[in-house]
Amino acid sequence: MLKQILPFAHELIQAAIEPGDLVIDATCGNGNDTVILSQTVGSDGKVLAFDVQEQAIEATSRRLSQYELTNVDLILDGHQEVAQYIPEVWKHKLAGAIFNLGYLPRSDKQVITKPVTTIQAIDTIAAHLKYGGIIVCVVYYGHPGGEEEKQALLDHLTTFDQDYFRVLQYGFINQKNNPPFILAIEKKSQRSEVTP
Repeated sequence: MLKQILPFAHELIQAAIEPGDLVIDATCGNGNDTVILSQTVGSDGKVLAFDVQEQAIEATSRRLSQYELTNVDLILDGHQEVAQYIPEVWKHKLAGAIFNLGYLPRSDKQVITKPVTTIQAIDTIAAHLKYGGIIVCVVYYGHPGGEEEKQALLDHLTTFDQDYFRVLQYGFINQKNNPPFILAIEKKSQRSEVTP
């Protein structure tokens, strides 16, 4: 059976994560992905959860408290700054990252993810992924600026060297109103042609 977008996004990243890993929620939003990542890496693992909106950080904090999860660092900053938050011992050992691109639901729709910063974050994270690590992007593009980000991502990710990365596009092409789709980047070998 064909899986819906969000369940498949979660399945992809959970398959790459083991207890004790370091993972990144690049757009923590309301905390749904953060909780899943936190539970998957377990008490010995760590989640770095980013958002540029204080509203999102606060919502995620409340969600984590509901589940009594304490292995998450909430970071009020753009995901393009990710390199400065990865502990030295974890560089090149990241298990994965997840992005929900677009805007925070029920908030200011003028605050959106942007192509330049999204690509910068993806490139940095890709350079620090461990073998078998994955970046999962859920691409929402039915808003002003969304189509530009979608196309920039597609153009950029097609340049990733197939000897080192596998890039998947997954989505439903017969749904109306710009349905979201997945872009997933899996690191195939220790060497990376993407530099932060």
